[in-house]
Amino acid sequence: MKHIFTIILLLVGFQASNVEKESAFQDGEWFKFEMSYSGFVKAGNATLSIKEANLEGREVYHVVGKGWTTGAIKWFFKVKDRYESYFDKESGVPYKFIRKIDEGGHTKDIEINFDHANQKAEVHNKKHKKVTTVTTEQDVQDMVSMYYYLRNEIDTEALKKGDEIKTNMFFDEENYGFKLKFLGRETIEVDVNGSDVKVKTLKFRPYVMAGRVFKEEESLTLWVSADKNKIPLKIKADLAVGSLRADLVEFKGLKHSFQIEF
Repeated sequence: MKHIFTIILLLVGFQASNVEKESAFQDGEWFKFEMSYSGFVKAGNATLSIKEANLEGREVYHVVGKGWTTGAIKWFFKVKDRYESYFDKESGVPYKFIRKIDEGGHTKDIEINFDHANQKAEVHNKKHKKVTTVTTEQDVQDMVSMYYYLRNEIDTEALKKGDEIKTNMFFDEENYGFKLKFLGRETIEVDVNGSDVKVKTLKFRPYVMAGRVFKEEESLTLWVSADKNKIPLKIKADLAVGSLRADLVEFKGLKHSFQIEF
């Protein structure tokens, strides 16, 4: 289970806009996910929320992602994760990123401040009381802001099966090239806000590093609603041992009406 909540919180934010680049989100949007291990054992919950804020005189969006174990699992592997991102309301560039996690005793407490003019990231490792300055890639995003940025930049109407989306991400003290493959369109059944409904979705394959956690680099599958909101509905992960699934169970504060099939 180690690092799985990191992946879930990273992925639930992925969404994309329509061709006119009309904003897909707004202040007050909130999601709640339930996670299960190997299809039947409840593993925990995750939430993702966005609020308008002011950061040192700059108008920003403040996103908070949380993940925690529930039920019997928490007695032998307790997880409590928190991620925060502050990014510009207009351009989407991140100014500050916070990662504070406790995953079965594996802890991190990191704050990153971005200097986009000089392509630098100042990483404050509070656990080890260390500050490191790292050169970043152009147009870099943090692991949370990236998905809100893509939400208003990727033209999903033009996506064709097999298309790949690539972007630069900075995580902890390193630059990463992130890749997402479009698998096509699919109608699925979901249970959200207490109702069973059918929803048209966009299906993606985020590439991950194969090894101790994931079986292979194509171990993750992500479904988002094919409406203007592009709500993250379901995530499936094939792990080195077992599998993990995250399902959206509640949402509120959507900017656009939620489109279902009848």
